[in-house]
Order: sequence, then structure tokens, then C-alpha cells
Amino acid sequence: MSPTRSRRMRNLTRGAAVGAACALLAVGGVTATSAAPLSQPAAASAVTVEGTEVRIEGFKFIPADVKVSAGATVTVVNKDSAPHTLTATDGYAFDTGTIEAGKSATFTAPSKPGSYDFVCSLHPQMKGTLVVS
Repeated sequence: MSPTRSRRMRNLTRGAAVGAACALLAVGGVTATSAAPLSQPAAASAVTVEGTEVRIEGFKFIPADVKVSAGATVTVVNKDSAPHTLTATDGYAFDTGTIEAGKSATFTAPSKPGSYDFVCSLHPQMKGTLVVS
């Protein structure tokens, strides 16, 4: 095989691997660190990954039920026109503080496995659950 053909095959293989990885990331709702956030399917109710993204849209958390590993980084993206928070209802397990419209914030999931209810402290009708494993 010629060096040019070998290089071309290697690039095609890399391109296919990157495309497959991007497709898997899009399905899982994972945010790439150097690219724009990938959207999570609206129908998904829970996702388990090392880094998770929760969107706030239409005065709802999407997904409302989030499953993460202990100590995982959770990114919260506010796509509404109003400010919001994502705040644990019991104690001070986690709190993003106020996230202005169009902005994002992160928090670290608790190290203790369990189920943690959360709300938007500015709009308490917005509710969800963080399940840490």
C-alpha cells in the first residue's frame, strides 16, 4: 500500500471513530469540553455519565431526574429568559447560585451516594432529583 493511501485510510478510520464518538456523546447528553454543549434528548429522564449537563428550558429541568457518579461535575445551562438556580432542598449538598439567562454554572455532585431532591430557589415549582451512585 502506498504511503499516501495508508495515510488516507488512517484519516478515514480516525474520522469514523470521531463521528461515532460524537454520535454516542449526543445520545448521552455529554458536553464536550472544547465544543458547544450537545443537547440532551427531551424524552430522556435520566442519564449516567461522568460529566452531566442539565438544561433549564421552559421553566423545567431537562432532565428532571439526573443520575451521576459521586463527585461528578454537573453543568447547568439556563436557556430561559429568566434567572434560575439548581439548589438541593436538604442541607447544602449543592447549589449553583443564580444562573442568569443564557449563562451556565457547574457544581460537584455529593461524594455520598443517595437521592438528592433539588429545586430552583427562585421558582420552587421547578423540581428534580439527583441520584448519586
